[in-house]
Amino acid sequence: MDIRTQAAQLRADLNEHNYRYYVLDAPTISDMEYDRLLRRLEDLEGAHPELVTPDSPTQRVGGEALDSFQEVVHRVPLKSLQDVFSPDELLDFDRRVRESAQQPEYLLEPKIDGLSVALEYENGVFVRGATRGRGEVGEDVTENVRTIKSIPLRLENAPRTLIVRGEVYMPRKTFERLNDARELRGEALFANPRNAAAGGLRQLDPKVAAARGLDMVVFNVQYTDRAPFETDSEELDWLRSLRFKVIDYQRFQGMEEVQSAIFQLGDEREKYPFDIDGAVVKVNSLAQREMLGETAKFPKWAAAYKYPPEQKESVVEDIIVQVGRTGVLTPKAVVAPVRLAGTTVTNATLHNQDFITEKDIRIGDTVVVQKAGEIIPEIVSVVKEKRPDNTAPYLLPPVCPVCGAAVVRDEEGAHIRCTGAECPAQLLRNLTHFASRDAMDIEGLGPAVVEALVNAEMVKTPADLYSLDRAEVAKLERMGKKSADNLLAAIERSKQNDLSKLLFAFGIRQVGQKAGKILAARFGSLDGLAQATEEELTAVDDVGAVTARYLTEWFAAPQSQHLIAALKAAGVNMDSLSAPVGDKLAGLTFVLTGELSSCSRKEAGEKLEALGAKVSGSVSKKTGCVVAGEAAGSKLRKAQELGVPVLNEEQFLALVGEREGDAAALLAQLRGDGEA
Repeated sequence: MDIRTQAAQLRADLNEHNYRYYVLDAPTISDMEYDRLLRRLEDLEGAHPELVTPDSPTQRVGGEALDSFQEVVHRVPLKSLQDVFSPDELLDFDRRVRESAQQPEYLLEPKIDGLSVALEYENGVFVRGATRGRGEVGEDVTENVRTIKSIPLRLENAPRTLIVRGEVYMPRKTFERLNDARELRGEALFANPRNAAAGGLRQLDPKVAAARGLDMVVFNVQYTDRAPFETDSEELDWLRSLRFKVIDYQRFQGMEEVQSAIFQLGDEREKYPFDIDGAVVKVNSLAQREMLGETAKFPKWAAAYKYPPEQKESVVEDIIVQVGRTGVLTPKAVVAPVRLAGTTVTNATLHNQDFITEKDIRIGDTVVVQKAGEIIPEIVSVVKEKRPDNTAPYLLPPVCPVCGAAVVRDEEGAHIRCTGAECPAQLLRNLTHFASRDAMDIEGLGPAVVEALVNAEMVKTPADLYSLDRAEVAKLERMGKKSADNLLAAIERSKQNDLSKLLFAFGIRQVGQKAGKILAARFGSLDGLAQATEEELTAVDDVGAVTARYLTEWFAAPQSQHLIAALKAAGVNMDSLSAPVGDKLAGLTFVLTGELSSCSRKEAGEKLEALGAKVSGSVSKKTGCVVAGEAAGSKLRKAQELGVPVLNEEQFLALVGEREGDAAALLAQLRGDGEA
């Protein structure tokens, strides 16, 4: 078999497996076998770029990042639907339809809470994806849509031109995994799957969109040059035959049947992998649709029934407190079982102490419960007249319910957080942060490996990393002897890191990379820093009273002392290895902009800090100097407007002593002692 035929066969096989996995939910090969086939195709296309085709599965990983999205004028406007909120409004819709259409047949579909997108195909090949936008004009998100694996990139037996409309969404399970990963990295969580999907679809970098795991269901033919259909159901069945993932629909002759099905759909919405915020009712006959027509905003032949948030009374039987991976204490009400939106609810989120205090929620209270966004149960209000006499206001505990460490309230915000350095609830997040590049920089110790180590109960604190057993590590899934050797070697190397990296790895509040470097250089050792008073700490540049308090509290905590002792015993370096070699730039603030050919901006900043300078990210009147490399932008313009001295790369290298030049004259210029 020649190379071209091999590539074509691999593409066909992989597209077939994509269809079976992402559309039919019935895979016939393992993930490992799929990855093996994909790597073979990638190798072939890498060696022979002329074999790459637009429908190749290798094109789903995401192309080059964009500067912006281009506008797209829709060939057929993507109109919205008129909302109805009650059975009476549904009957009014039915009455208006029957005034023009005899014995209409209705289709009923779940209304996915996602983002409407149009897909365009020419001669069976996917050519463009565009958001709904304002209906008439949307945005070209082709490269991001291409990463959605349930969307076919090539259609068999398709018309010359086809435009379909559907809903892009994030499956609930994907949303939960995404937020788990963001929590491990200490990033803000997405509020709901729709927000996460919207953020993914509008990423300028398609690789980020690809990582979001988006999906799409098609529900309409916008335009085609093939022979017309008679009904919408025929269109949907035809789209399914083209291997699109198509919305489920039901057919009904009367509005009473439709109403009953809408309520049943509302009760069963949890069975779908996506969030549903309503149900779509539409006339099936395309001829009747033509007769009914459209307004400027809505088609007259369809309506969207929006589910009202169902509310019921229950009783708060208890309040329990969970500790998240970032140490945040989250209270949850245990309520007497109540049926809401098709499921039995036994608990409801209480968000935080402020929420509890504002609503005055107490154990024993009768409360009104609803599902927020139809997914998460929450307490709407307290029925005060049903409150028992012996209730008391509820306060979150003063110590962590998991590890017993003290808790603190965020300076800004309503979160109350555990301070335990070895808190089991925070172990995954703490270990992931400890091993990250800017912290201890342990190559190969990412979230998946950390989770495997924790699940195997091989690590309970960061110090346990330094006593891992090679044979046991090698037994972990997808590890093996070679990977185990590499991981243990990386862990061993991390023992020699500078104190500044260890300080950042501890995750002390408000002690980031920059503060870690300043503190390591100022105190020279961890013991020296641990013994510093708040007054001594606040005397250090960039260390305020709040940070000083966090530091002293952290070092005084028993869990912190235990962790430090264990790391010392393991041989982890506790001293500063990169104290300033001089102070000739002390008192000067530098800003770096543009690209430097001799080093990265991060490395350039370290050179300046080693000479006592402060490095900032923004230009102000207090800036002492801007170092401008190639393609310098707004920071350079602002420096020129404010009259801030600017050095080019040659002058910068001379100033830090790495190239010939009059460093003394440059320094005098920056301090205002010399001529500009």
